[in-house]
Amino acid sequence: MTNRIMENLTTIFDPLFEKAEAYGKTSLEIAKLKALDKTSEVASNIASRGIVFLVLSLFIITLTIGVGLWLGSILGEVYYGFFCVAGFYALLAIVLYFFLHDKIKRRIGNSIISNVLN
Repeated sequence: MTNRIMENLTTIFDPLFEKAEAYGKTSLEIAKLKALDKTSEVASNIASRGIVFLVLSLFIITLTIGVGLWLGSILGEVYYGFFCVAGFYALLAIVLYFFLHDKIKRRIGNSIISNVLN
């Protein structure tokens, strides 16, 4: 009699265990796909912003050289123009560091967090 009850319990619980195993595998696969989706989204965002940053950097470098040469021709010596441009960038760096550093840091942090959580 107890053997028969054990067989009945086994036949009842076998499909339940199979469904639980399938559910666990499916949940793991969904978690992997979600992680892959977030990783690819963050990587593509970084890559696209990196390309824009590279092009903008090349533009600024070319503009800086042009302005340095132009100011140098106005001031009489080419290196004077480059000193003026370097002074402008030093002043800009000081202003950014002391007045906008926290805002820039917070904005970049919030951007990364929103990309990961979306």
